[in-house]
Amino acid sequence: MIKTVKDVDLKGKRIIMRVDFNVPMKEGVVQDDTRIMAAIPTIQYILEQGAKTLTLMSHLGDPSKDTKAAKEKAAKAGKSFDEAAYIQGKHRIAPVAAYLEKKLGRPVLFAGEDSCYGKKGFIDAQPPGSVIMLENTRFHKEETAKEGAERDKLAKELATYGDIFVNDAFGTAHRDHASTASIAKFVPVSVAGFLMEKEVAYLEPIVTNPQKPLVAIIGGAKVSSKIAVLESLLKNAAALVIGGGMAYTFLKVQGHKVGKSLVEEDQLDTAKRILETAQKLGAEILLPLDHLGAEAFDAAAKPVAVDSIDIPDNLLGLDVGPKTLAQYQKVLAKAKTIVWNGPVGVFEFAAFAQGTEAVAKLVAEATGKGAVTVVGGGDSVAAVNQFGLASQMSHVSTGGGASLELLEGKKLPGIEVTRG
Repeated sequence: MIKTVKDVDLKGKRIIMRVDFNVPMKEGVVQDDTRIMAAIPTIQYILEQGAKTLTLMSHLGDPSKDTKAAKEKAAKAGKSFDEAAYIQGKHRIAPVAAYLEKKLGRPVLFAGEDSCYGKKGFIDAQPPGSVIMLENTRFHKEETAKEGAERDKLAKELATYGDIFVNDAFGTAHRDHASTASIAKFVPVSVAGFLMEKEVAYLEPIVTNPQKPLVAIIGGAKVSSKIAVLESLLKNAAALVIGGGMAYTFLKVQGHKVGKSLVEEDQLDTAKRILETAQKLGAEILLPLDHLGAEAFDAAAKPVAVDSIDIPDNLLGLDVGPKTLAQYQKVLAKAKTIVWNGPVGVFEFAAFAQGTEAVAKLVAEATGKGAVTVVGGGDSVAAVNQFGLASQMSHVSTGGGASLELLEGKKLPGIEVTRG
């Protein structure tokens, strides 16, 4: 069990809290506030309990890596690049603090863009009930350092800002960073926030003890990125729906023609092994029975219905067809638990979004009939949001890599530090 903010006395305590405010920014303006809003219930609870100060910390992109990539892109295009303006608009966290202030309806003090170091005096000088936001933790190389001793340098400093460490940043729970895990070594008490608690409550049982039958929908482009989660979920799944680009690698293993569809030749043996494991465990594998194809991977490409498993040589599969969706419906209707990670088609292209939208509607229907439905993974989350169905899922995870690793059965550093 993890310990949460409700398990400790917060009154009069200085709280140092890791949030995941790694939100998309454009010229200093927040483009999507999902992660900010997800942290507010924990923030409000801490303040209601009479905490002396609440200091928030988060990363916002990767300043060093992102700036290098943007600079190279500008150089290739023959354009000038203003590094200071780029960092100001994309990685400085002051605009996020200002946005949070509006949403909270109370002041959020920005501790300054010079550093995350040396802020204890500033924090301790604030009146009771103050909310403080530190600068982007990834401006310091120690935050993500591979060497523990280097991470500990920043972690020890951050630990001086609080009597209790609260981790509510599920999106970075799989990272062993200074502000997500190392800090717990130097703070007397470490607990989870409500968002972290909710994520663990929905995701962990899928791997350990799900309500059965469990149906897993695993999509996306590549088998290589989903091997561990496929193998993990097979242990408890009654059925595994495999869609998206990765389905064509499996179809090729079965001897079907896949045309110009995406196939990972180096993963054919892996796909074969997964199919064999499923057969041994008695888990049903659902692969596409028909397709929506095109001659090119292009949003403007003309959709071509393929009413068979085999795909003509001149086409590549970009979505599933009606027979496949009918097969999905039968299996999902029986499920007590559904976990969905990855789209079943190229839903970013309007002409090839029908399959993924239909799956989203089927999962929403299952929720209405009492099934536990969990959407984990960036693209499937983007899909349910795009189709306006997020509110009809039991849980939509805020973590891409973190939710995937938890479904793989891994122990995540940011969660482990909150275990009682």
